[in-house]
Amino acid sequence: MSVTENTLILETTQGPVTIEMRPDLAPNHVARIKELVREGFYDGIVFHRVIEGFMAQTGCPHGTGTGGSGKKLKAEFNKEPHVRGTASMARAANPDSGDSQFFICFDDARFLDNQYTVWGKVTEGMENVDKIKRGEPVMNPDKIVKARMAADKE
Repeated sequence: MSVTENTLILETTQGPVTIEMRPDLAPNHVARIKELVREGFYDGIVFHRVIEGFMAQTGCPHGTGTGGSGKKLKAEFNKEPHVRGTASMARAANPDSGDSQFFICFDDARFLDNQYTVWGKVTEGMENVDKIKRGEPVMNPDKIVKARMAADKE
């Protein structure tokens, strides 16, 4: 795998997950996620909503789906399809309510196309995403132990 400045590595309780971020699709979302990663925002955050055959959601500092970093992002909807491995921004009813929460699709979820901001795709470790404990809420949830940009020096 080639590491770029847009390669995000999530060290999860199930193993590493590599996401190639797509600033060509969602430049503001990618920039904000990079900021949050570098601040350590995602370290220790749980996968709070995990639905079999659909997706695993994370990024809430409260572990409940009710919080974020406090900075809302304007939607950057794009033509990229929601398929297995897609990383996309979670949001409330308002299209411009994305913040820090995101989800990774287990399977095709094309009904989400053009309604959620796709910002990346899992390139390695999808088998580890598949192992994340399911639930709404998840009992004893898996979490992101550490998130880092691959190009950054430790």
